[in-house]
Amino acid sequence: MKKILFITAALFCILSVVSCNDKLDIQQDYDFTVTTLPVQTKIQKGETAEIRCQLIRTGYWKDAKYTIRYFQPDGKGVLKLEDGTVLSPNDAYPLTKDTFRLYYTSATTELQVIDIYIEDNSGKTVQLTFPFNNVTEKGGSVGTE
Repeated sequence: MKKILFITAALFCILSVVSCNDKLDIQQDYDFTVTTLPVQTKIQKGETAEIRCQLIRTGYWKDAKYTIRYFQPDGKGVLKLEDGTVLSPNDAYPLTKDTFRLYYTSATTELQVIDIYIEDNSGKTVQLTFPFNNVTEKGGSVGTE
């Protein structure tokens, strides 16, 4: 009986030493999405459209950093952050809040499209695309649907 207890205790000690790891496994990146409220699709030259965004994280890591950048493949306009910062195409700007607003001002009477990219510091990226058709003063649209 003493022999069985000794063997059991020895196995327990060996398994305890082998199974223990003093390194913590800390997850440093999480998936995320960006949702928006509905955004107007018709806009006149000089008019501003508001884009309300919410960054939704599947987990939280205190050192996670997010940036925003945009590209405009069609048309011409200006995109601003809610603090008034004018974004330059393809330049990355830090996002400091999970809920934020963007303001797009049309500078043309043609079809406009902006692609917005939100990226975290681990390289994960979410793309949002917003097309805008120009509204003529008579209420019609210019551009393709």
